[in-house]
Amino acid sequence: MKNTEMIDNMIDWAEEQLGSRYYAGLCLAFIEEALEISNSIEIFGGDSARESLEMYRDALQTGVPERGAFVFYDCLCPGPDGPMNWGHCGICLGDGNVIHSWDCIRVDHFRQIESMRTLVGDYPRYRGWVPISRVLAQESDRCE
Repeated sequence: MKNTEMIDNMIDWAEEQLGSRYYAGLCLAFIEEALEISNSIEIFGGDSARESLEMYRDALQTGVPERGAFVFYDCLCPGPDGPMNWGHCGICLGDGNVIHSWDCIRVDHFRQIESMRTLVGDYPRYRGWVPISRVLAQESDRCE
């Protein structure tokens, strides 16, 4: 299956979830399941958006994300011992718009996400994006 077909499948699945509260607070689970469920594959990422960002750091790009890219932010969220940088993430739909799970599945411009206040009073800080080819390479590395 070509990457463009996988991206289309992922975005179609993600858009079907618009408005759902099922993934509230589970942004990484949302983007990973969008890719996995829609394409019948399994990928291996981190335990949080921040950890996945670190895993993909070698391919991190800045500027306007491309369609299908995983988009990452630093973001303080509630943790067991106080605020922690769990990060935030979404999938770029194109034209800078990102589908992501916040209070519900929604679409915001990648820069507008930086103005969304977290439960601990923090605001996400854009770190960059990773092309889907890098995310899929992580899946391939795991199988070798």
